Amino acid sequence: MENLKYPIGRFTAPSNYNRQQRENFIKMLKEAPAKFKEAITSLTNEQQSTPYREGGWTPKQVIHHVADSHMNSLVRVKLALTEENPTIKAYDENAWITLSDSNFDFHSSLKIIEGIHERYVVLLESLNEEQFKRTCYHPELNINISIDFILALYAWHSQHHLAHIYLVKNK
Repeated sequence: MENLKYPIGRFTAPSNYNRQQRENFIKMLKEAPAKFKEAITSLTNEQQSTPYREGGWTPKQVIHHVADSHMNSLVRVKLALTEENPTIKAYDENAWITLSDSNFDFHSSLKIIEGIHERYVVLLESLNEEQFKRTCYHPELNINISIDFILALYAWHSQHHLAHIYLVKNK
């Protein structure tokens, strides 16, 4: 079950961050929209509605979740850049996925992912070393997290959910 839930492994934050890592993470975010589009559109209609594991989400729901999650991520980075260690708003992703906008055609969410990632990449590529160290407080984790951490997490998050879609494709 762990391999199905975390097909690329659980997220592990780097112990320190450097320019090369950041460039690799940003590249992952830049390439993710096209990869999500290719992955989901290569599935049959039946596969798009098939959970990747028992109790898991369907690929369509995964696409909607990524749009929701990455919107929140961009907002968190912007808050960290413009406020002094703001407390970010947590949300219940499992509740969000049950809402009507997460259970219809996925194309609008692909457009959101494309737009969010385009803006995200432009913003991240403009940051200097000190800006990547800016933080926000995550109330669920009960820790301050840096923009470096958020970047690493969402690069992983993209790969993590792409792997879920590939699980369905390869069934």
